[in-house]
Amino acid sequence: MRLVSDEKLADFLAAGLNPAELPPLADLLQARGLINAFITLFHGNEEQVLVRLMVLREIGSRGQEPRWSPQQLEAHFAYVNPIKLRTVLGRLRENGLLLWDGDESLYQIAEVGRVALAAVSTLLAFSDQDAELGYLTAQAVGQQQLGRISNETLQHLLARLNELYKHFEDALESQSEYQIQKAQKRLESVWRWVQKGTEVIRDMFEDEALDRRVLDQVQAIGMAQSRILRLTGSFQRRLNQLQAQRVHLGASGLTSSDIGDWLRTASQAELAGMIKSMLRFPPQPIFATGQEMLDVAEFELIERERVAAQTVNLPDKVAAPAFDAPSSERLFEAESLHALLAGIVDPTSLASAALAATYPETAYRLSLFSLLGDAEAALEQSVVGDIVNLPLRLVHGAEVELLDHPEVAAITRGELKPQA
Repeated sequence: MRLVSDEKLADFLAAGLNPAELPPLADLLQARGLINAFITLFHGNEEQVLVRLMVLREIGSRGQEPRWSPQQLEAHFAYVNPIKLRTVLGRLRENGLLLWDGDESLYQIAEVGRVALAAVSTLLAFSDQDAELGYLTAQAVGQQQLGRISNETLQHLLARLNELYKHFEDALESQSEYQIQKAQKRLESVWRWVQKGTEVIRDMFEDEALDRRVLDQVQAIGMAQSRILRLTGSFQRRLNQLQAQRVHLGASGLTSSDIGDWLRTASQAELAGMIKSMLRFPPQPIFATGQEMLDVAEFELIERERVAAQTVNLPDKVAAPAFDAPSSERLFEAESLHALLAGIVDPTSLASAALAATYPETAYRLSLFSLLGDAEAALEQSVVGDIVNLPLRLVHGAEVELLDHPEVAAITRGELKPQA
């Protein structure tokens, strides 16, 4: 059976390749028994799949008495067509999800069937909105507790977080109050999963036995979560700006946003009834006189051909404007500062990070430090935006630190802390 299956699988690959030696298929072939269990459950149309899942879940619902006699199954599933029930039981038994004890004439769920049923139950627990993020976070939590972190699970979790950030960012850029409010509610719904993911990330960082690839994924997940959480204040600021731009309808106390919200609650039939008496299709008169006809003829016979005959040349090339000295110096200084900050893994004093050879350079660095964590500045597509997006947090107080420096006498006492 396996040999035949491998031969059929080889038909999907390039000539000369052995499916067993292909790394992307290795894990799938190793779990072939469990995959066949899912194929059994989900093969066929929707009605067949639902009935199989229902029967298997009901059989697995008895924890104290996991074994069933045929009479018990017929009595329990009296609401199912007997012929259909025997077909479902036979399919589950033939494909190894149910076991039949011939000595005692009892059914029980097989090991692969129990694993498949547990996986389906876990998935059903996350059937609400953002189920994927909750499910992936739960998978990461469970694997972390068992000490078997899957790099593939972390990749899926990172991809989902980046998709959510793009969705929230698009809502902010849409300038639509409705879209921003909708995205804000969705952010609140995924907040608990982001918090749970933060706890898992913190525990993973403390695990010294993790593989380097897994640690890289964990760090990327932490940065993605930080970017999402920084958007919380941006939603409210953008809503406040839009509120100031609302149009008030006379002295009624209503605004254009109130009317828009009310219209969204109306059905299509109600909307059609509202505009039925407002639409008018008056006759559109068309006047043709000699002057208009002459103008049209002149364009068709002369101007159109003249435009088509014109040759369009590209403009002469010109040199790009050169950077002035201050702008170029600030760019180089920002790039060197980004390289310095990207290497910070432990809390670093503000003096050691900001102090440069001259006072202007030091002041420029301090001005960039003040932007760390600023959601608006993080959207800028430049080296400044790269600095703002670094996982660092500026902590400082009112005290100052005296320095032995030719141009800087003192600096505020503080430090840069990496974010988890």
